[in-house]
Amino acid sequence: MTTVFSRIIEGELPGRFVWSDDRCVAFLSIAPLRTGHTLVVPREEVDNWTDADDDLLAHLLTVAKQIGAVQRGAFDAPRSGVVIAGFEVPHLHVHVFPAWGMTDFDFALAESDPDPDEMDAAAEMLRRALRDAGHATRVPA
Repeated sequence: MTTVFSRIIEGELPGRFVWSDDRCVAFLSIAPLRTGHTLVVPREEVDNWTDADDDLLAHLLTVAKQIGAVQRGAFDAPRSGVVIAGFEVPHLHVHVFPAWGMTDFDFALAESDPDPDEMDAAAEMLRRALRDAGHATRVPA
């Protein structure tokens, strides 16, 4: 069964992409924990993260690390959080978000109706920061 994330990756549904390579993409969450909350999603449909091959999982975490590093600078956050939950969509995805404390990890506090202009601005900040960090070839226009 095709997942909503596969439909976003294929362009059937909109997404605010900040990263794209041959194994994965990253786009902003539509229910952000914090501004800049990004999902790193493999192109391959894998449901449970423990079913992913080791190379794919390592690649996703490497991309998450690059995004987390620029989130800290772009949003002046002391930390970047990472969560693999897997209950929202049956397609492996790594949540990466700027974090100021443990409450930032509470999905019950996720924003349900974020401002589209703020989302666009956050995506552009991340794209610019990723380009500045040397990842221009992986940042979609």
